[in-house]
Amino acid sequence: MRYLSIWAIVLGIICIGLSARGWAQPIKVGAVINLTGPASSWGQYHAKGHLDYTKYVNDVLGGVAGRKIELTIVDHAYKVPESNRFVKKFCEEKVDMIATWDAGSGIQAKPIIQEYKIPTINYSVPADILNPPIDYMYLPFGSYNMDSYVVLEYIRSIHKGKEAPKVGLLTYNNAYGKAIHPASKEYAAKNNINIVSIEEFPSTTVDLTTEVLRLKEKGAEYVFMQILPAGIITALKAFDRNNYNIPLFGTWTSTDPDFFKMGQGLIRNRLFMQFCGVLPGDKTPKGKKMPGIELLEKLWATYKTVDKFETSYWEGVVVAMIMERAMHRASGLYGKINAENINKAMETFKNEDFVGLVPNVSYSKTNHEASFKGSIVQIHEDMTYTRMTNLFEPGKERIKVLKTPEIK
Repeated sequence: MRYLSIWAIVLGIICIGLSARGWAQPIKVGAVINLTGPASSWGQYHAKGHLDYTKYVNDVLGGVAGRKIELTIVDHAYKVPESNRFVKKFCEEKVDMIATWDAGSGIQAKPIIQEYKIPTINYSVPADILNPPIDYMYLPFGSYNMDSYVVLEYIRSIHKGKEAPKVGLLTYNNAYGKAIHPASKEYAAKNNINIVSIEEFPSTTVDLTTEVLRLKEKGAEYVFMQILPAGIITALKAFDRNNYNIPLFGTWTSTDPDFFKMGQGLIRNRLFMQFCGVLPGDKTPKGKKMPGIELLEKLWATYKTVDKFETSYWEGVVVAMIMERAMHRASGLYGKINAENINKAMETFKNEDFVGLVPNVSYSKTNHEASFKGSIVQIHEDMTYTRMTNLFEPGKERIKVLKTPEIK
């Protein structure tokens, strides 16, 4: 893996933005990302994608309305107090936008963000972030509620037999892990799905034998997980030790670059996740390569931080693109790019197309969720993915099952 530079990791700070000579005052963006804590390879690739696209805007697209974007990335090492400290610092420095990272940090930062009135996008997508008041807090795509609906809709569609499908939940006992609980229970109650067990455990757990045995004893035919990639590896080992071979599902946070190295021989053909983004094999209606993939390939070739498709890098690019679009919109609508105008501009988004990288984004004064479309993909050990369904909005659009699991 190509890591971020050593000085960036040690200091926890990456800052880009050329001298203001010949340029107007830069647009300031602060990003609080996990670069050295648990799941840090995930955060590092978020930072790479965010950084690369910002460089692309500055170097190739000429900035935004004659102004360069000055991006400062800091490392909170997956610690909520550190995240809050950095968020407040960015607010006091009067940056124009902020990106926060994990579920707990985003939720805890919300009062600070709303006090200082800085539009903020959270990389993680717990629905709790958008509990009222939603002011200044945004998600880049559908919340974990959407993941829950898509996963359970797929299970319901592929299940055979007259009895309701038996589903177990396997999650961390923190805000991130519990993010799928309410929506899963709600959907199951309305759609004849039997959630037979909810197994929670600390993120530091190194053996999930007890939890997996309980799922097996309860007769779970499918397991829906909300745990980070390293935890999924631990789970896969426990399923093997207990000779328990069933379809396993996760949210879009299920993989990172290290996951595929650790997962050789473990992933096999049993692992699936909700993913709402573009994939390298996707084609336009005319059979051509998707523009979103072409953009990613251009970034890979130009900045050489990655050389293949990776979902965390993808999200870094998506977040950076949404920010850039908001800056352009603020300039066009209000003639000045600042935090307040960016926030107002974001609330005018309606079916904004981001070259197909992500479902079209809409925000309003009452909805900051971006979109509510997802799909199921199979995760392969060679770091590729196969679509199992179409991209659909649960509850409004019909799921189209393209493939069913073949567990061997």
